[in-house]
Amino acid sequence: MTELTIRPEDEASVDPDLPPDPQRRFWVATACAAGGAATVGAAVPFVGSFAPSEKARAAGAPVEVDLSTIKAGQLRTVEWRGRPIWVMRRTSAQVEDLKSLDGKLADPDSDRPGYTPDWAKNRHRSRDPEVFVAIGICTHLGCSPTPELDAGPGPNLPADWKGGYFCPCHGSYFDLAGRVYKNVPAPDNLEVPPYIVSDDGMTVTVGVDEDGTA
Repeated sequence: MTELTIRPEDEASVDPDLPPDPQRRFWVATACAAGGAATVGAAVPFVGSFAPSEKARAAGAPVEVDLSTIKAGQLRTVEWRGRPIWVMRRTSAQVEDLKSLDGKLADPDSDRPGYTPDWAKNRHRSRDPEVFVAIGICTHLGCSPTPELDAGPGPNLPADWKGGYFCPCHGSYFDLAGRVYKNVPAPDNLEVPPYIVSDDGMTVTVGVDEDGTA
């Protein structure tokens, strides 16, 4: 490489009132831009490392639901472990109606194993009678039932319908506690996932049980 030498007489000949050499300014600006780009490029992976990965989400991180944003009689669907989770705030009348359905249901007390935790083996199948949480997947062949929450007859619904969930794939019915009706293809009640309710009763955390594990 040829070494650039600036002679004293050259320095003396430069007028200090003139702007810097344009070519020199160009190369200085180019070097600064390249350095800045390298810094930004290095920062992007670092900042990106703070975002949860798809693998972490798929692993089933707990999901919180603010019940104050759900009105009585309404349902919200969230995702946990790639599955739809229904969180519903039942009205007092809907909770009361559950008592009248036992004779129409295949497993009213949730005695069959596998889909109902011990703490949910009650008529309302929940920790709080007015809060229902279930996995929105039919226990027949894995379709997602349609929430039909309002009482009364409707297309494909019984005349004495009290509200619940109807699976359009093969015609299975579930009440507002996810209990399956008799004589339908679905063999079991809807599955209740692990979850807890906050002390003030306003937050449901899906994916965590009493001991803090899923």
